[in-house]
Amino acid sequence: MKIEKLYEDDNLVIVNKPAGMLVIPDRFDTSIPSLNQLLEQQYGHHMYVVHRLDRGTSGVICFAKNEEAHKYMSALFQEHKVEKYYLGLVGGRVIPETGTIETAIMEHPTKKGRMVTSKKGKASRTDYAVIEQWPLYSLVQFRIYTGRTHQIRVHIQSIGHPIVCDEFYGDGKPFLLSAIKKKYNAPQSEEERPLLNRLALHASKLVFTGMDGTKITAEAPLPKDISACVSQLNKWAKPV
Repeated sequence: MKIEKLYEDDNLVIVNKPAGMLVIPDRFDTSIPSLNQLLEQQYGHHMYVVHRLDRGTSGVICFAKNEEAHKYMSALFQEHKVEKYYLGLVGGRVIPETGTIETAIMEHPTKKGRMVTSKKGKASRTDYAVIEQWPLYSLVQFRIYTGRTHQIRVHIQSIGHPIVCDEFYGDGKPFLLSAIKKKYNAPQSEEERPLLNRLALHASKLVFTGMDGTKITAEAPLPKDISACVSQLNKWAKPV
């Protein structure tokens, strides 16, 4: 599989992660290919994972080529010196259209692998701004200042607007054209194919200062599947 490179120098490579791909190998099923393994095969040496993206999330992700770069980038992320931007399609109209969510996040007490907002959790901050809105959906830009597991998904769900197709924090239902097109006629012989059936979240941009002091900006455009949903919403569900 060819992975799209967004930025590269002697120390770093930043790529556009496809949705559905693991960042690191699965602990229980090592036969599933991971992005880290693919890059190591391409470069012929160990690649250092700097940060993570959920399997269903697409977009910008950074890897270090050597230990020095890994330490440098890890410190930047830990000290919140990396600007991290995401785009997500969420359910409902978001009001107000801009805001900050600072609810603490912790592991769910009974559901393994899930997170929940709680005063007992770790401090977390997500800024959001609506890009486009329709009667039943909104395209939202997020900037996260902390890197908690499932942070955006938990935070936006906590104010009543789960990410589309999120099976953990939403209803998990696919995005269907028939849900927004009033006179949709499905072919009788086949079941309707969803426009989107994965988490509608995309890591769109990273901004930080490189090891040599230069400002690095890496951006990945909205992927085809989420773009298709936006196009159909603009066609059949008038923006508001």
